[in-house]
Amino acid sequence: MPAQAGTDVASLVSRNEKAILPEWVELQKNAGILHTGRISEGELLSQSRNFLHLLHEALVQGGTDTSAAAYEPARAMLAELSRTRAMQGFSPSETATFIFSLKQPLFNALNRDGTQTAEQIASMVWTSTVLLDELGLFTLEIFQKSREEVIVRQQREIAELSTPVVKLWEGILALPLIGTLDSQRTQVVMENLLQTIVDDEAEIAIIDITGVPTVDTLTAQHLLKTVAAARLMGADCLISGIRPQIAQTMVHLGVELNVISKASLADAFAVALRQTGRTIVKAKRVEGYTFADKKSGGQDA
Repeated sequence: MPAQAGTDVASLVSRNEKAILPEWVELQKNAGILHTGRISEGELLSQSRNFLHLLHEALVQGGTDTSAAAYEPARAMLAELSRTRAMQGFSPSETATFIFSLKQPLFNALNRDGTQTAEQIASMVWTSTVLLDELGLFTLEIFQKSREEVIVRQQREIAELSTPVVKLWEGILALPLIGTLDSQRTQVVMENLLQTIVDDEAEIAIIDITGVPTVDTLTAQHLLKTVAAARLMGADCLISGIRPQIAQTMVHLGVELNVISKASLADAFAVALRQTGRTIVKAKRVEGYTFADKKSGGQDA
């Protein structure tokens, strides 16, 4: 597009800023942007005024080429606005309205301007339309990337919350798993478990799969990866929570975990205590005195 077109639009914005700004803000308000409660009218006015100023400067210095260096401040502001609104929970249409709603005030200002010929008006309408469309698409692109980043981060946070590593005893950890194990979640499981093994100097880690609905070949592979990683860190692994249905499925599939497995977390914990040389004792109170009574089949605590 010719540089003159950018200069003409810049002049239009400069001459009519006092009329364009309130009309633009009002259109955004009518679109319901304030009803979300995520932005105040003062913030909306400030954002609109700042962008109008940056747009004017870009048009003067860079014409209508939105990829030019002159548009960098305007693009930076739109990128920040898009990222902020994505994190605040705005919809794509609510975010895009910030740019696209500027068209009508510009066209209205052009209609009120009596200094332009019909040919100039047509040229400026086309120039403004293409310019704002490009900036609007840029805004949506940044918004989409930001939304995807938010979703990925939230998924990871949920995955971390759903795979807590619990300290059962000194040197003994438990990792209760709930839900399906896939490659992404297995990676989070391994990272959490290995880091806790290092932090607590754990000797044994119990992986409890009571909450895992099914164990197929792929799930078994993920479990084996976790066990192997824990062994490399110097910790032995036990697996608990293998229900009869899961045991039958594993036998049918020929899955070999090659680790000690127990039906319940309590049984696995008892084995872990034995392996670490501990014995559970039950205290007895006799005439005001407490004595330690060794529990049969137990371990030291």
